[in-house]
Amino acid sequence: MTAHFATSSDGTGIAFERFGDGPPVVLVGGALSVRGAGVPLAEELAGLGLSAVVYDRRGRGDSGDTEPYAPAREAEDLAAVVAAVRREEDGGQAYAFGMSSGGLVVLEGAARGASLSRIVLFEPPFTGAAGQPQDPARVARLAELVGRGERGEAVSHFLAEIIGLPPQAVEGARRSPAWEDMKKIAHTLCYDTALLGDATLPDETLAAVRVPALVLSSDESTPVLQEASRATAEALPHAEYRSLPGAFHQVPPEDLAPVVRDFLTA
Repeated sequence: MTAHFATSSDGTGIAFERFGDGPPVVLVGGALSVRGAGVPLAEELAGLGLSAVVYDRRGRGDSGDTEPYAPAREAEDLAAVVAAVRREEDGGQAYAFGMSSGGLVVLEGAARGASLSRIVLFEPPFTGAAGQPQDPARVARLAELVGRGERGEAVSHFLAEIIGLPPQAVEGARRSPAWEDMKKIAHTLCYDTALLGDATLPDETLAAVRVPALVLSSDESTPVLQEASRATAEALPHAEYRSLPGAFHQVPPEDLAPVVRDFLTA
């Protein structure tokens, strides 16, 4: 499918694709993902009467990248995509779904006034809310590796030392067909760590989110991620929390889509 482009406030072109016809829900991917990662969920949502939009976050895929980076720029990117896909025939309604660190973008966008009616977050990684704040030394090491152009080492460091995957999982990632694509966007891992900060709950941002929110987690994710999701829901002014059957940090799109659709269209 041919990509369309929205222009963010700083002039950066943001590539997006749209699936289906109906009120739009913009899907925001997590770390090390491009828009293609959201297509399975987008297709499921399109089959349920929504118009699902996937996009490349800045610095990834077909989107541009303008320095210097700041979390506010990603909120502006989301707002630009929302503005490009909202339609009068849908009553101006638009929604957003954020996967992992993509949920941080959704929160920033909603807090800063993006025209969203409802939002869904899947396991926003505020691990500090569960007693595991982000280690600044590990973040600094990531930036050092990226700065030296050691992309493979940067991805491995992120997976092992920041995400906390076991050695066999990191080795599996290095041997996977997706490894070269992950290396291409290794520099955006610094964007994700900047979004997350120290991984504690951003109280001012959460308090500024006035729209209804659903925070989801998988029952097979780590207790830390589940607790972070629950704490996020409790801190938002108008939110509910649900745990769904799934695997680590994921729920099958065919099971996730009906839950997302039912909440967004309630």
